[in-house]
Amino acid sequence: MINFTSVKPAFAKPVLSRRLAATALKTVCAIFLFILADGFTASADIRYNAPADTTADSALIKKRLVNQAFGHIYEQNLRVSEGGNDYFNKIKTQLTADLAPNFVLFNTPKSPLYAVFTARVKIRLLSSQGAPVKSPSFMPGLTFFYRLNADTYKPQFLSFGYSHHSNGVRGPSLNPDGSFNRDSGKFTTNFYTLTFYNGKRIDKKDLIIQRYDNLGLEVHAGLFNLGLSEGLKDHYGFIRINGSRMYNFAKAEVDPTDKTKKIYQNWQRIRFDFTYIADKYDDYSHFNFKKRLNVSLKYYYQFPFMPDAALMVGGGYRGQDDYNQFFEDSYAYMTIGFATSLSFNAHKR
Repeated sequence: MINFTSVKPAFAKPVLSRRLAATALKTVCAIFLFILADGFTASADIRYNAPADTTADSALIKKRLVNQAFGHIYEQNLRVSEGGNDYFNKIKTQLTADLAPNFVLFNTPKSPLYAVFTARVKIRLLSSQGAPVKSPSFMPGLTFFYRLNADTYKPQFLSFGYSHHSNGVRGPSLNPDGSFNRDSGKFTTNFYTLTFYNGKRIDKKDLIIQRYDNLGLEVHAGLFNLGLSEGLKDHYGFIRINGSRMYNFAKAEVDPTDKTKKIYQNWQRIRFDFTYIADKYDDYSHFNFKKRLNVSLKYYYQFPFMPDAALMVGGGYRGQDDYNQFFEDSYAYMTIGFATSLSFNAHKR
């Protein structure tokens, strides 16, 4: 395992810093263009699950069937709820949870637009006397999805979201010595996200494999001195590049009510996520990945007797912790627990 440390590097020379920043930006742009180009190539082969008729009514039916299919695709990409425990954190915990109930506000075959409200809350039960919960992270958000093509086997779509992140505490954000008040200090930030998704579906005998890639930009209002608590300016990442790759596996099973039919049910999932902080941040070099990069890799397995949940194991590294006032911490971790969401319901296809 890489030995990450939290030692603050020496100040980089201005010219070198600009060159490093330019190099990092070019690299990110190249990755984005690669995914975008791959997506445009994939979209050439359009598939519909509708009769090949040229009448106006048939065209309308085709469009609505595609919108309906994309609704299920968006659902697969919604945030899941997880509960269990993280290990090797700087502050030991007995239980951790990332609860993200998704409330679909708009989803109709008549429109390619899809809207969902996610009431996300992160909780850490500390391993200390009394097992306290130190200021949960409240992270509610509203997200809109919109499809860019009509190929349900190689879908492309965009999402735009607004989220609020706070700890619900009203104490002073800073201690008298200028350090962050991690015990009872207020933490607040608001941010917007724009994300491009590119997917691919592969059908095999008794198995459906769905892959989704995404790359997006996250901009916090604090960049413009809006909607932030005291002290975050120049110490918290206000411009972030987010990305992920996910594989979702659904296998065929005999329908228990009709032995002549088969149904497909979600079975396994593998997901890799990363976040890179791209703006000025405590004078860290743009290549100081141990302070700018968050990565995670998780594996989910859904047992037949668990139609609404899945076993989860994984790990990663947090260059900047996403748990409100603990954002200064950097560490590697391992996680074990369970996950559930709309994506893990027993959908029959």
